[in-house]
Amino acid sequence: MNNKIKLAVAGAVLASASIANAGITWDAGEWTVDMNGNVNAFATMTNAKDENVIGGGLAGTKGNDQDIAAIQTGLLPNWLGFTATTRQNDLDTSITISYQPGAGGTQALTAGGNTENRQAFLTFGDKSWGSVKVGKDLGIFGSTAILNDMTLLGVGAGAAGGGATTTLGRIGTGYIYADWMGQISYTTPNMNGFSLTAGITQPWNSTATFSGTTSATSQGTNDEFALAAQASYSWTGDFAGKVWGGFYRQDVTNIGVADADGVVSGGSSDDATAYEVGVSTSIYNINLVAYGYAGEGVGTTLLLSNGFDSTGSKRDSDGGYLQATYVIPMGTKLGVSYGVSKLDGNAVDAGSLLVEENKMLTIGAYHPLTKHLNLVAEFSNVEAEAQNGVSNESDTIALGAILFF
Repeated sequence: MNNKIKLAVAGAVLASASIANAGITWDAGEWTVDMNGNVNAFATMTNAKDENVIGGGLAGTKGNDQDIAAIQTGLLPNWLGFTATTRQNDLDTSITISYQPGAGGTQALTAGGNTENRQAFLTFGDKSWGSVKVGKDLGIFGSTAILNDMTLLGVGAGAAGGGATTTLGRIGTGYIYADWMGQISYTTPNMNGFSLTAGITQPWNSTATFSGTTSATSQGTNDEFALAAQASYSWTGDFAGKVWGGFYRQDVTNIGVADADGVVSGGSSDDATAYEVGVSTSIYNINLVAYGYAGEGVGTTLLLSNGFDSTGSKRDSDGGYLQATYVIPMGTKLGVSYGVSKLDGNAVDAGSLLVEENKMLTIGAYHPLTKHLNLVAEFSNVEAEAQNGVSNESDTIALGAILFF
């Protein structure tokens, strides 16, 4: 993927205020307004090979039909973002608000799918000392892992769901979703390639799966914020790259089995923690990515999903992915990636249908018809295995297009 497309991807996901990454801009008094985003849609065909229902498993299941067809958005939702920037009193300030309409639905009179509002934040700062962000934006932990995922331009896992706003890409098969969080964070200036982002975020409620059924079983504490940070070092040249590492921590209260009214009584309390490390390197037309994470109580696929068992004890989890892409002379990016996310069961989970492992192999081709428009073809094989050894497998073929502006 060429540099212009890389900037377009980053701009669409993060709604960057940098004029260098701008979409459509105009001046309005003291403000510069940037309208940016993307539109994408894919024809997906998923072949589900098994009927087993695994709690937290990401492979498609047969249900009433072995083959599932859908027209839907990929890992990136359709996106319309507005950023307004100005400099006053020696401060660069900005606001960003975005809107994400889905492109697929499974029922009449649903207007083609769900909609979301993932961003609403302000920033202020100066290149001499850094910047502060206040509001809702992409989470800190796991953010660089998803931004380096080649399925960001495509579909990956989760296509069999049909009318969701997005598919999963490699979420849950190599990294935990960074999600969109209320936060107050600080980012240092670029110091010869090194930078650090750290902040407090909204604590999540925790959910758990027991024997294949899901119920709300614990809550994020309301008297302490979640903490997250990520440090990175980037370098340029013929052999360019980036290394990064991060962590996440949150206290969790009232951990236990909910009653019929969804109330947990006399539950325990604990903390959820996770760490990550990754590297992305490029030489000539080759890009290589390696990423790994490990945690306790953070669960799998989504932060704090299945992080605790029915007795209130933490489950360990870990995973990662490897990815290689190559841009051929005609400009098409060819890529292959493989990743796995594991959830270690405790004694109480033995013999259950709780997921133990989700893994995915993806092969993709991403061809830039223009500097903004990509045609995409992907094949993904997803396998899920439960704590009791039961497994599911599904294959998805996706064909579509994504256009950035």
